Amino acid sequence: MPRTFPHRWQAGCLLLAMLAAPAWSATQSADGAQRASQSRDRVPAPAAVAPRSVDADWILQRLTQHGATATPFVELRVSSMLKRPLVLSGEYRRPDADTLVREVRTPYVETTTIRGTEATIAREGRAARTFSLARVPELAALQGSFGALLAGDRKALETVYALEADGVPADWTLTLSPRDARLAGRVTAIVLRGRDAELRCIETRPKQGDAQPTLLGSAATAAAAVDSLDAAQRLCHDVPR
Repeated sequence: MPRTFPHRWQAGCLLLAMLAAPAWSATQSADGAQRASQSRDRVPAPAAVAPRSVDADWILQRLTQHGATATPFVELRVSSMLKRPLVLSGEYRRPDADTLVREVRTPYVETTTIRGTEATIAREGRAARTFSLARVPELAALQGSFGALLAGDRKALETVYALEADGVPADWTLTLSPRDARLAGRVTAIVLRGRDAELRCIETRPKQGDAQPTLLGSAATAAAAVDSLDAAQRLCHDVPR
Protein backbone atom coordinates (compact mmCIF):
# COMPACT_ATOMS: atom_id res chain seq x y z
CA MET A 1 0.00 0.00 0.00
CA PRO A 2 1.41 3.46 -0.87
CA ARG A 3 2.79 5.41 2.05
CA THR A 4 0.75 8.46 1.00
CA PHE A 5 -2.61 6.74 1.46
CA PRO A 6 -3.09 7.60 5.17
CA HIS A 7 -2.25 11.23 4.46
CA ARG A 8 -4.89 11.41 1.74
CA TRP A 9 -7.56 10.20 4.14
CA GLN A 10 -6.43 12.47 6.94
CA ALA A 11 -7.38 15.33 4.66
CA GLY A 12 -10.27 13.85 2.83
CA CYS A 13 -12.72 12.34 5.24
CA LEU A 14 -13.80 15.57 6.88
CA LEU A 15 -16.81 16.53 4.76
CA LEU A 16 -19.02 19.60 5.19
CA ALA A 17 -20.62 22.49 3.29
CA MET A 18 -23.39 25.13 3.30
CA LEU A 19 -23.47 28.58 4.78
CA ALA A 20 -24.48 30.37 7.95
CA ALA A 21 -25.05 34.12 8.34
CA PRO A 22 -22.28 36.30 9.83
CA ALA A 23 -22.83 38.42 12.91
CA TRP A 24 -24.14 41.93 12.36
CA SER A 25 -25.60 44.66 14.62
CA ALA A 26 -26.63 48.33 14.56
CA THR A 27 -26.10 51.18 17.04
CA GLN A 28 -27.59 54.67 17.48
CA SER A 29 -26.43 57.80 19.35
CA ALA A 30 -27.58 61.43 19.96
CA ASP A 31 -25.53 64.59 20.51
CA GLY A 32 -28.14 66.52 22.46
CA ALA A 33 -31.72 67.63 22.51
CA GLN A 34 -31.39 70.05 19.57
CA ARG A 35 -29.72 67.52 17.21
CA ALA A 36 -32.09 64.81 18.35
CA SER A 37 -35.03 67.02 17.46
CA GLN A 38 -33.59 67.89 14.03
CA SER A 39 -32.89 64.26 13.14
CA ARG A 40 -36.04 62.84 14.68
CA ASP A 41 -37.24 61.39 11.39
CA ARG A 42 -33.90 60.14 10.18
CA VAL A 43 -32.98 56.47 10.33
CA PRO A 44 -29.40 55.99 11.54
CA ALA A 45 -27.14 53.92 9.30
CA PRO A 46 -26.21 50.53 10.77
CA ALA A 47 -22.64 50.19 11.99
CA ALA A 48 -20.79 46.88 11.92
CA VAL A 49 -19.31 45.78 15.20
CA ALA A 50 -16.09 43.84 15.45
CA PRO A 51 -16.71 40.20 14.44
CA ARG A 52 -16.80 37.85 17.37
CA SER A 53 -14.07 35.26 17.71
CA VAL A 54 -14.92 31.57 17.45
CA ASP A 55 -13.99 28.56 19.54
CA ALA A 56 -13.90 24.83 18.81
CA ASP A 57 -17.45 24.32 20.11
CA TRP A 58 -18.82 26.99 17.73
CA ILE A 59 -17.10 25.38 14.73
CA LEU A 60 -18.18 21.84 15.66
CA GLN A 61 -21.75 23.01 16.15
CA ARG A 62 -21.86 24.57 12.66
CA LEU A 63 -20.32 21.52 11.00
CA THR A 64 -22.75 19.24 12.83
CA GLN A 65 -25.81 21.29 11.89
CA HIS A 66 -24.85 21.68 8.23
CA GLY A 67 -22.95 18.47 7.56
CA ALA A 68 -23.08 17.21 3.98
CA THR A 69 -23.11 13.59 2.86
CA ALA A 70 -21.04 14.39 -0.26
CA THR A 71 -18.67 17.12 -1.39
CA PRO A 72 -16.36 17.65 -4.39
CA PHE A 73 -12.61 17.83 -3.85
CA VAL A 74 -9.44 18.86 -5.66
CA GLU A 75 -6.07 17.64 -4.40
CA LEU A 76 -2.55 18.26 -5.64
CA ARG A 77 0.20 15.64 -5.42
CA VAL A 78 3.73 16.99 -5.41
CA SER A 79 6.70 14.70 -6.05
CA SER A 80 10.31 15.12 -7.09
CA MET A 81 9.59 12.48 -9.74
CA LEU A 82 6.93 14.66 -11.39
CA LYS A 83 7.64 17.71 -13.54
CA ARG A 84 4.25 19.16 -12.62
CA PRO A 85 1.93 18.48 -9.67
CA LEU A 86 -0.61 15.73 -10.21
CA VAL A 87 -4.09 17.24 -9.87
CA LEU A 88 -6.74 14.82 -8.60
CA SER A 89 -10.44 15.61 -8.51
CA GLY A 90 -13.49 13.69 -7.44
CA GLU A 91 -15.91 13.39 -4.56
CA TYR A 92 -15.96 12.36 -0.91
CA ARG A 93 -19.10 10.63 0.32
CA ARG A 94 -20.50 9.38 3.60
CA PRO A 95 -23.38 7.09 2.55
CA ASP A 96 -23.99 5.96 6.12
CA ALA A 97 -22.59 6.41 9.62
CA ASP A 98 -20.10 3.54 9.26
CA THR A 99 -18.81 4.21 5.75
CA LEU A 100 -16.41 6.72 4.20
CA VAL A 101 -15.85 6.82 0.42
CA ARG A 102 -13.19 8.66 -1.58
CA GLU A 103 -13.85 8.58 -5.32
CA VAL A 104 -11.18 9.87 -7.69
CA ARG A 105 -12.62 10.67 -11.12
CA THR A 106 -9.67 12.33 -12.89
CA PRO A 107 -6.96 11.78 -14.07
CA TYR A 108 -7.79 8.14 -13.26
CA VAL A 109 -10.71 6.33 -11.65
CA GLU A 110 -10.24 4.93 -8.16
CA THR A 111 -12.61 4.36 -5.24
CA THR A 112 -11.43 3.85 -1.67
CA THR A 113 -14.00 2.73 0.88
CA ILE A 114 -13.57 2.51 4.64
CA ARG A 115 -16.34 0.47 6.24
CA GLY A 116 -16.22 -0.87 9.76
CA THR A 117 -12.76 -2.31 10.37
CA GLU A 118 -11.76 -2.71 6.70
CA ALA A 119 -10.64 -0.55 3.78
CA THR A 120 -11.04 -1.43 0.09
CA ILE A 121 -9.25 0.18 -2.86
CA ALA A 122 -10.79 -0.39 -6.29
CA ARG A 123 -8.95 1.10 -9.27
CA GLU A 124 -10.11 0.89 -12.86
CA GLY A 125 -8.40 -1.99 -14.65
CA ARG A 126 -7.09 -3.59 -11.46
CA ALA A 127 -8.42 -6.10 -8.97
CA ALA A 128 -9.84 -4.55 -5.79
CA ARG A 129 -7.72 -4.83 -2.63
CA THR A 130 -9.19 -5.16 0.85
CA PHE A 131 -7.18 -4.95 4.07
CA SER A 132 -7.75 -4.58 7.79
CA LEU A 133 -7.49 -1.14 9.37
CA ALA A 134 -5.33 -2.79 12.02
CA ARG A 135 -2.54 -2.59 9.41
CA VAL A 136 -2.94 1.18 9.27
CA PRO A 137 -3.65 2.53 12.78
CA GLU A 138 -3.90 6.07 11.39
CA LEU A 139 -7.01 5.13 9.40
CA ALA A 140 -8.58 3.33 12.35
CA ALA A 141 -8.11 6.45 14.47
CA LEU A 142 -9.50 8.59 11.67
CA GLN A 143 -12.62 6.45 11.35
CA GLY A 144 -13.47 7.15 14.99
CA SER A 145 -12.51 10.82 14.93
CA PHE A 146 -14.51 11.46 11.75
CA GLY A 147 -17.64 10.18 13.45
CA ALA A 148 -16.87 12.33 16.49
CA LEU A 149 -16.43 15.39 14.26
CA LEU A 150 -19.78 14.97 12.51
CA ALA A 151 -21.49 14.28 15.84
CA GLY A 152 -19.95 17.38 17.38
CA ASP A 153 -18.45 15.20 20.11
CA ARG A 154 -15.53 17.34 21.23
CA LYS A 155 -14.61 14.98 24.08
CA ALA A 156 -14.23 12.00 21.74
CA LEU A 157 -12.34 14.08 19.17
CA GLU A 158 -9.90 15.26 21.80
CA THR A 159 -8.92 11.69 22.61
CA VAL A 160 -7.24 11.62 19.17
CA TYR A 161 -6.30 15.27 18.59
CA ALA A 162 -5.50 18.41 20.52
CA LEU A 163 -7.82 21.15 19.21
CA GLU A 164 -7.07 24.82 18.64
CA ALA A 165 -9.60 27.21 17.11
CA ASP A 166 -8.86 30.67 15.74
CA GLY A 167 -10.51 33.41 13.69
CA VAL A 168 -14.02 34.79 13.24
CA PRO A 169 -17.17 33.28 11.71
CA ALA A 170 -16.32 34.54 8.21
CA ASP A 171 -12.75 33.21 8.35
CA TRP A 172 -11.87 30.48 10.85
CA THR A 173 -9.41 27.65 11.37
CA LEU A 174 -9.54 24.54 13.51
CA THR A 175 -6.14 22.90 14.02
CA LEU A 176 -6.02 19.20 14.93
CA SER A 177 -2.68 18.09 16.36
CA PRO A 178 -2.32 14.30 16.63
CA ARG A 179 -1.81 12.81 20.08
CA ASP A 180 -0.75 9.40 18.75
CA ALA A 181 3.05 9.25 18.50
CA ARG A 182 3.04 7.21 15.27
CA LEU A 183 0.74 9.63 13.49
CA ALA A 184 2.53 12.65 14.93
CA GLY A 185 5.73 11.21 13.47
CA ARG A 186 4.22 11.66 9.99
CA VAL A 187 1.80 14.57 10.36
CA THR A 188 2.34 17.56 12.65
CA ALA A 189 -1.18 18.96 12.21
CA ILE A 190 -4.35 18.95 10.13
CA VAL A 191 -5.83 22.42 9.66
CA LEU A 192 -9.49 22.87 8.73
CA ARG A 193 -10.21 26.24 7.10
CA GLY A 194 -13.71 27.53 6.62
CA ARG A 195 -16.22 30.33 6.26
CA ASP A 196 -19.28 30.22 8.49
CA ALA A 197 -20.56 26.63 8.16
CA GLU A 198 -18.63 25.79 4.98
CA LEU A 199 -15.42 23.76 5.19
CA ARG A 200 -13.40 25.00 2.19
CA CYS A 201 -10.01 23.41 2.68
CA ILE A 202 -8.15 20.82 4.74
CA GLU A 203 -4.44 21.47 4.98
CA THR A 204 -2.29 18.51 5.99
CA ARG A 205 1.09 19.48 7.42
CA PRO A 206 3.51 16.56 7.09
CA LYS A 207 6.53 16.15 9.32
CA GLN A 208 8.67 16.80 6.28
CA GLY A 209 7.87 18.79 3.15
CA ASP A 210 5.25 21.38 2.21
CA ALA A 211 1.72 21.58 3.55
CA GLN A 212 -0.70 19.71 1.29
CA PRO A 213 -4.10 21.38 0.70
CA THR A 214 -7.26 19.51 -0.24
CA LEU A 215 -9.85 21.94 -1.61
CA LEU A 216 -13.50 21.20 -0.87
CA GLY A 217 -16.92 22.51 -1.78
CA SER A 218 -16.89 25.96 -3.39
CA ALA A 219 -13.08 26.11 -3.22
CA ALA A 220 -12.87 22.88 -5.24
CA THR A 221 -15.36 24.25 -7.76
CA ALA A 222 -13.15 27.33 -8.21
CA ALA A 223 -10.00 25.23 -8.65
CA ALA A 224 -10.42 24.24 -12.31
CA ALA A 225 -7.27 26.11 -13.37
CA VAL A 226 -5.13 25.31 -10.33
CA ASP A 227 -1.88 23.69 -11.49
CA SER A 228 0.63 24.55 -8.77
CA LEU A 229 0.95 24.09 -5.02
CA ASP A 230 1.23 27.86 -4.54
CA ALA A 231 -2.03 28.44 -6.41
CA ALA A 232 -3.80 25.77 -4.36
CA GLN A 233 -2.46 27.28 -1.15
CA ARG A 234 -3.72 30.72 -2.13
CA LEU A 235 -7.16 29.34 -2.85
CA CYS A 236 -7.08 27.39 0.41
CA HIS A 237 -6.29 30.54 2.41
CA ASP A 238 -8.55 32.86 0.43
CA VAL A 239 -11.89 33.80 1.95
CA PRO A 240 -14.31 35.33 -0.60
CA ARG A 241 -16.17 38.41 0.64
